[in-house]
Amino acid sequence: MAEVAGSSGRAWKRHIVRQLQLRDRAQSGRFLDVVQAYTKLLEKSNMLVHFTGKLEAKSAELQVPRPGQETPGSVLDPATGAADGLNTLERQHQREIAGVKDTSGELAYQIFELSKLLKAKECELQEQKTRLGSLSGQLSELEAEQQWLESQAEALGRGNNALKRDYDVLRERYRRRESELRRAAEKGQELLGSLVQMKAEAAEHQNEKNERAKQARLCRELKKAMKRTVSIDVESDEVMPAEGKVPTGELVELEDGEKLWKRPFRSASATSMTLARCVDVFKGLLDFRLKRGKSLSSGSEARYHSMPICFVACLPSRVSDVQEAHFSEVNAVTFSPSPGVLATGGADSHIRLWNVAGGRLESLQILEGAGGSITSIAFDPSGSQILAASYNKSAQLWHFGDCNSKETLTGHADKVTAAKFRSIRHQAVTGSRDRTVKEWDLGKGACCRTINVVSYCNDVVCGDNVIVSGHHDKKIRFWDSRGPRCTEVIPVDSKVTSLHISQDQMHLLSCSRDNTLKVIDLKMNNVRQVFRADGFKCGSDWTKAIFSPDKSYALVGSLDGSLYFWNLESGKLETVLSGEHRASVNAVAWCFSGQYVVSVDRGRKVVLWK
Repeated sequence: MAEVAGSSGRAWKRHIVRQLQLRDRAQSGRFLDVVQAYTKLLEKSNMLVHFTGKLEAKSAELQVPRPGQETPGSVLDPATGAADGLNTLERQHQREIAGVKDTSGELAYQIFELSKLLKAKECELQEQKTRLGSLSGQLSELEAEQQWLESQAEALGRGNNALKRDYDVLRERYRRRESELRRAAEKGQELLGSLVQMKAEAAEHQNEKNERAKQARLCRELKKAMKRTVSIDVESDEVMPAEGKVPTGELVELEDGEKLWKRPFRSASATSMTLARCVDVFKGLLDFRLKRGKSLSSGSEARYHSMPICFVACLPSRVSDVQEAHFSEVNAVTFSPSPGVLATGGADSHIRLWNVAGGRLESLQILEGAGGSITSIAFDPSGSQILAASYNKSAQLWHFGDCNSKETLTGHADKVTAAKFRSIRHQAVTGSRDRTVKEWDLGKGACCRTINVVSYCNDVVCGDNVIVSGHHDKKIRFWDSRGPRCTEVIPVDSKVTSLHISQDQMHLLSCSRDNTLKVIDLKMNNVRQVFRADGFKCGSDWTKAIFSPDKSYALVGSLDGSLYFWNLESGKLETVLSGEHRASVNAVAWCFSGQYVVSVDRGRKVVLWK
């Protein structure tokens, strides 16, 4: 225990000695400048004493004359000359002592200043030590935090690697599924094409079968008519059919093996009645072919009845009703030829039918099944069918009063932007962003003609024998429905957003993104009028402009929610209606009676103007 206590005592002493040595080094370092200055001062003092001694020795030598040598003034007063030399040396020595004192004062002042600076440095050093201690504590904390963050980063790196592996697996699975989906889509397209072809073949087969049945029935009717005997009573002018008996020996064999009794004589009246019966039978056959849409029917019989004609359209001046029609923006609106029926289509994939009565909009029903945003709506001239184009690459057909879609016209490869009925029954035309315009046989639900174009199609309209399409490449193209090629191209200054043909099919109204409306003469195929106005801006690539039913005005909606009316006769802006829409107007419609105007916008509003 004593050894342990002795060793601990020696260690304590060594610790104290080390601490004292460290303190001496620190304090000697602090006063090093002062010691050096003091040393220099002592050196100068010693040099001054040395020089003083030398000067005194020289003065003594000067005062003591050498033997045999006379100094000046020695003859007069030797004591006086020595005293003057000593005084001179004393004055010189006093001056040097005064200079040394001045230097010593300056050095003492410097020592005082340096001591103050040293104290300030010591305080600053203490502060720096305190700050260094706090920073060392912070550094240790930051190092601990860095280690924790590094561990977290390593854990996150391991997690990221695991997620990356999972992502790679999922991406590979997605690629496989995408390829499978592509193959399934291609197979679906092939199946759809084969289904359409099978439907067409089945329809042709059914037509042929019905035709053969009709012909067989006609033959039977003819044979029966040939077997009948007609007797005529001249006095009463009545024709009475009667069955006559003829001898069994007079039989005539027909082409199909049937036998007919041969009559020795047939009167003229009997022959005429038989021909009349044959005419009736042939008329029934022609009527049957007409119902099937064959070429034997005349063009006038296959067309719709004429649409109602408006003699005077009323220019609206006020808002009659406002409704929030859809869950998102409204893209299309149109009136039915039937009085008081309106249809709107929106980005919510719904078509709503409205009853317009007494200046109010009353909801009738909602048509579902479009499967995509509605871009265009059209009624057939009879008002019994509704055709809508949508973003799901197809067009839908509904019967008026039926909520479910009757037919889906598929075949486009991109969004269908326009769908219109033709004046010929069971025919329609669609335009798409896949750079095609298609004609459809609605009876078969199949495409009967595809027109390939070099640009996106934004809108189409149909005349009796012409199809007009407006395109993204700033051109309006005319297609002859009886031929395969484009017959006319009219360039405009910007991409076409809509087309509208007048009821007399004499003029075409186009709207384009350069904020202009153009009236095109369809006989001369040239631009007749151009309408523009300050404040009018075309709000989108599908903004619709229309003629009034009597072709007196041109109407379009603007980006700021206003409606602009131009007078076609004067060519000037007639009026501007604003204040109700708070968003861009996408489409407008004018009822066939000319009494109401409807506008729809991106803010889900439907506004009825009167």
